[in-house]
Amino acid sequence: MRRDLYDLGWGVILALTGLAVAGYAWVSYDMGSLRRMGPGFFPVTLGLLLAGLGALIAIPAMGRPGQRRPFAWPETIAVVTALLVFGLALDGLGVLLTTALTVLIASAVAPRRGLGWRLGLTIAVTALVWLVFVQGLNMSLPVWPGAWR
Repeated sequence: MRRDLYDLGWGVILALTGLAVAGYAWVSYDMGSLRRMGPGFFPVTLGLLLAGLGALIAIPAMGRPGQRRPFAWPETIAVVTALLVFGLALDGLGVLLTTALTVLIASAVAPRRGLGWRLGLTIAVTALVWLVFVQGLNMSLPVWPGAWR
């Protein structure tokens, strides 16, 4: 029986990346307690969650037959470009415009065509970023071009 090597490989990569992040944060940052979380608490938790998700992908793939799938180059390029744009444009454009631009770039290669749903998605994600990071967490991010919070 041929295993699903695609899901097995990517699940293992996710699990190892999560364990590496959790391990690095565990030895490098103070964990604190549940009442007073330290700077290492969040990255360790996210790293362990990522490792768990990787295991949830990899373990069932060991017993399932696989099939050959083509690599999604256009989607990969769009997502990597969106992440690079976000990282490079955040200081200059602010978090709201950068988020909107990032969502538009990442959704450009979606199989569903049309501008209406992409604009709706852009507005929804940008509003969510504003609610969570600017209003909820009160992070000191530039909200608009040239305006530091």
